[in-house]
Amino acid sequence: MLLLAGAASCSDDTRVNPAPAACYLRGAADAVPCPALGDACTTPPGDKPAMSDPVQVVPSDLMPPEVVSQVSHNNLDIIWYHDRLFFAFRTAPSHFASPDTHLYVVSTTDLKTWRYETSFYLETDLREPRFLSFDGRLFLYFAVLGKRPLMFEPQGAKVSEYLGPCSWSEPRDVFVPGFIPWRMKTFGGRPYMMGYAGGEDIYGTGEAAIDVYWLTTSDGYEWEPVVPGKPVVERGGTSETDFTFADDGAMIAVSRNEAGHGSDFGSRICRADASDLGAWQCDSDPKKYDSPLVFRHGGTIWLLARRNVTETGNYDLGLDDLPHAEQYLHYQIDYWQTPKRCSLWTVDPVHLDVQFVKDLPSRGDTCFASAVPLNDDDYLIFNYTSPLGGPEISWNEGQNGPTVVYRLTLGL
Repeated sequence: MLLLAGAASCSDDTRVNPAPAACYLRGAADAVPCPALGDACTTPPGDKPAMSDPVQVVPSDLMPPEVVSQVSHNNLDIIWYHDRLFFAFRTAPSHFASPDTHLYVVSTTDLKTWRYETSFYLETDLREPRFLSFDGRLFLYFAVLGKRPLMFEPQGAKVSEYLGPCSWSEPRDVFVPGFIPWRMKTFGGRPYMMGYAGGEDIYGTGEAAIDVYWLTTSDGYEWEPVVPGKPVVERGGTSETDFTFADDGAMIAVSRNEAGHGSDFGSRICRADASDLGAWQCDSDPKKYDSPLVFRHGGTIWLLARRNVTETGNYDLGLDDLPHAEQYLHYQIDYWQTPKRCSLWTVDPVHLDVQFVKDLPSRGDTCFASAVPLNDDDYLIFNYTSPLGGPEISWNEGQNGPTVVYRLTLGL
């Protein structure tokens, strides 16, 4: 088979060497990625947190010939597994739902030569690719949605298991109907998943009854509540949710509250003490931290999420005198018309306050970050954005234009 420069076939590397697992931000790995990943392993200069210059990953001539990029690249995930970086991403005609959507999975040992692993095409929209590695196995979960561009029509989730180089199992249904898997990670070798169901009404009146699930598994296919008897940990208008554990063992979560929780819109910042992980205590935040990625480093809880570039940054504009549906409509219209960034924040695990730290390179349609630890202090970040260097544009303009995926190194 003729391959482009930078592409690799499975015959180039057929090793699959299970090794002892170590607990990282995203899952099990047999060794830290550095120094194999070359320039990504160079600590960014300057005061921390520091970031290296971005390097575009897709579209790129380094991708295998099986990868056919379209205009948009706006959902992704990465994981380090058995000495390879696995990268899954969505490409479609635009940010919005499309029957032409493809999900690709590629892998690399050095960020230069990429191997085609597999792809998924179901003649409908596919999103939220999420890797999970535990007990020496690697899984990829993804959400199946509809075909209509301006509708959010969750149909369910599927999972495929890595069987070996370029070999993945046939996707099978998993979770309850309409479920969206949001984040997967392991702590102490135990797998965790945050996801939600009930979001099909979120872009109507906003009066959605969404259930946020916190689950674990022993085999990657059958899931049960982390807290026995309590699969649903939040109910109302929150959807995308991620979490980590604080130094004292408490669970700290950031949950996007787009549809509104009572009279509050934006986000909910939550804590559950180690002695009772099923008792979530949440405070409202008027900012909407879309696509939250939460992790702990050096005793600090960090958050990567979308930032609304306005004077206040708020999604909730305080129009409490209006009916719920009218508030939601005003907030959505305003939010679509303003610029966005993908940003780094900190979360106070006691007071549940979120503080802005700095922006990642980003503009227009942006922010669906994934991270892999490179060493004790540095992280490899993959993220998507409207092409960098252009004029300021609104989120809506960006969603209808091209987007790319880049990587950078974040030093904390």
